[in-house]
Amino acid sequence: MKMKTMKKKREILVRKCVATGNRLPKTELLRIVSVDGVVVIDPTGKREGRGAYITPDADMIKKARKRNAFAKSLRMKVDEAIYDELIEMVCDLT
Repeated sequence: MKMKTMKKKREILVRKCVATGNRLPKTELLRIVSVDGVVVIDPTGKREGRGAYITPDADMIKKARKRNAFAKSLRMKVDEAIYDELIEMVCDLT
């Protein structure tokens, strides 16, 4: 008698957007990471370091900038250029 092998279902990783507070699948968010005191955009979502996630939408990035959300989440000062890079990246995607 043959036994059927059961495939394991992959768990969907969920993260919280710093702008909206909504919990979304990690794959739907952009990751910003602090590496050795420098804040960079992590398009792969796999870099080492403390990360923060945001919905890839220009309005959400502006909202995060207004609230200083990345600085709070990463617990360090975040250069304003990061927000500009994110907005430019999101506009290129659409």
